[in-house]
Amino acid sequence: MVFGLLLYDAMAEDLPSLKQLENFDPNLVTKIYSADSVLIHELFAERRVLVPLNEIPQHTKNAFIAIEDNRYWDHWGISTRDIARAIAVDIMTLSKKQGASTLTQQLARVLYLNREKRVTRKLKEMITAIQIERTYTKEEILEMYLNSIYLGHGAYGVQAAARRLFDKTVQELKLEESAMLAALPKSPSGYSPIFNPRKSISRRNLVLRLMKEQGKITLGEYFTAKAKPLVVQRNLNVGGSAPYFTENVRQELNRISNEYGFDVLRDGLTIYTTLDSRIQFAAEKAVHDHILGVRTAADSLIPDWALGQQGVLNKRLLDNPDELMKLIETSKYSLSSVDSMIRGEIPVALELRNKLIVQAALVAKDPSTGYILAMVGGRDFQFDKFNRATQAKRQPGSVFKPIVWTAALDNGYLPSEMLLNQPVVLFMDDSTRWRPRNYDGSTGGLVDLREALRRSLNLISVRMVQELITPGTVRDYAKAMGFTTNIRPVQAIALGTSELIPMEVVSAFAIFANKGVWVAPIIIRRVTDRYGNVILDNIPERKEILSEETAYLMTDLLESVVKNGTGISSRWKYKFYKDAGGKTGTTNDFTDAWFVGFTPLISAGVWVGIDDPQVSLGDGQSGSVAALPIWANFMKAVYDSLDFPDKPFERPKNIIELEICSVTGKNPTPYCPIKTEIYNKKYVPEGLCPIHTGAIDKKKGKIDF
Repeated sequence: MVFGLLLYDAMAEDLPSLKQLENFDPNLVTKIYSADSVLIHELFAERRVLVPLNEIPQHTKNAFIAIEDNRYWDHWGISTRDIARAIAVDIMTLSKKQGASTLTQQLARVLYLNREKRVTRKLKEMITAIQIERTYTKEEILEMYLNSIYLGHGAYGVQAAARRLFDKTVQELKLEESAMLAALPKSPSGYSPIFNPRKSISRRNLVLRLMKEQGKITLGEYFTAKAKPLVVQRNLNVGGSAPYFTENVRQELNRISNEYGFDVLRDGLTIYTTLDSRIQFAAEKAVHDHILGVRTAADSLIPDWALGQQGVLNKRLLDNPDELMKLIETSKYSLSSVDSMIRGEIPVALELRNKLIVQAALVAKDPSTGYILAMVGGRDFQFDKFNRATQAKRQPGSVFKPIVWTAALDNGYLPSEMLLNQPVVLFMDDSTRWRPRNYDGSTGGLVDLREALRRSLNLISVRMVQELITPGTVRDYAKAMGFTTNIRPVQAIALGTSELIPMEVVSAFAIFANKGVWVAPIIIRRVTDRYGNVILDNIPERKEILSEETAYLMTDLLESVVKNGTGISSRWKYKFYKDAGGKTGTTNDFTDAWFVGFTPLISAGVWVGIDDPQVSLGDGQSGSVAALPIWANFMKAVYDSLDFPDKPFERPKNIIELEICSVTGKNPTPYCPIKTEIYNKKYVPEGLCPIHTGAIDKKKGKIDF
């Protein structure tokens, strides 16, 4: 007796306390939901979802008890009969094959102990099982067991296993599926229906036979379930839906976890995000469908499966072996092997992906709430996790011009301001000179700011920072509009030579749609704990950056780009006719292609390029060719599928429409050719047109009209 008490005391020293036993608090899955209530990802140390016992089908409970502990309702934590039998078998076979663990003992092992096969551990397990039985009812123990037991493939508990193996809730399980789950605790991998289907079916049928023998199912139910084939979900999308977005969510949760006191992987949080799964689907489809077309005629040699598998689109290199040799000269690969990579015949080497593969990024944001509605960060999250939507710093080219125009308009310059469309010289930050030209090589006379933006004239943009506003002023406006990268205050700022992040470009354009107010982009709306208590309720930061009048003037100018400028193909070719403003962008040597645009409801931007900024997309791959189609198809799909209204931009009361001389941009005389332009009441044309006066030009001998 004394020896027994001493043994008990020794064994009980490091056993869980009564308080621990009374607080069942297992690791749970954190679930991430889209704004339209779709489960898009899960985060976990152990994939476990709690479900009350009364929501678990009776045949599921019966199946586990039948195979694991058929005397469960009668014993007090341990089964002396089974222990005696197990000891006898182990002695006869000189092994430790017979575990003889009750469900309660298994629960003790899972929650508080370990799985090592030692006598001391077995004794501790038995003592803990007895304590559990004294602390909880049989129903409570069974509920904990069914929510805790490991069932393979990262799934803990019947709910997680049902979702993983059958893509069902536990409530939807059929008899044969419940028997399949009950077959797993003894050896989750050995009896895995994915890895070992024959052994899995055999043990499933054993569970069914035991249920029949124990009177839990009828003979007919037994034969019917036994005849059912094995049907499981073999593939698991480990990245979930919208993987670049959900990875951003995970990083944000980790960043704030200490502040709010939660463990992302263990606390069973519910994360309500801003993403709309329908808009995300449209984004992914638009990127995928068009990116396969960013290629030359040589691409017809590449089978579709190779494009889908490898995503190699920079096929123009096949026609430029000298350029290809420069790209790979520092690598260990031969020209012929890289040629095979480009053709899709062999996998692309990781170290060459940034030189060979065309990448893309798309971000969509609600201008008024700051909610990120969709995010595509690259071609394939499985191959690389670098999120180009939020991490890439790329030259924007002409996509930056609206910031230059904003600085000018906000400082009193007019949409009808005239500048000379003639060659200029830029002094770079390294003291070198650069003579930029317009994309189409054109020059001309005086051009107003509206026409210059519509045609994306580089020469006018440069003259603006030389004659109207300073590079420092443009830099200050860019910073105020949310750009965090290094914006260099040099004259080349007019042509978008300072690197920007796509997310920040989209947020800046959203200011125009949101009447001058910048709203910080957010991806998490709300976080609740496992009991439904709100931990975080996210309210985005808001700042008034521009007056309503300046924002509307810029919106109207950018509408001109879409209606009849460099963005016009979004209408005639891609059939997106809603009220929208936007801007194309292309950098030197076609290394970056952009289109960023907005409606009153959505601001969205697309970047297309190769990760190595020294590698070109190829001649002619401008923003209107490589990026705009993705934007237009995306926007059309969103408006069509979600039935968004064609909401016009709201004109502020201080915006007025005036007739002006179409040649000089001044107030017209009776002899001027007329056009209309809009203005902020504070800044309107001054003086009459000095050319069309009706006076006789003595030299030309005619009236000057």
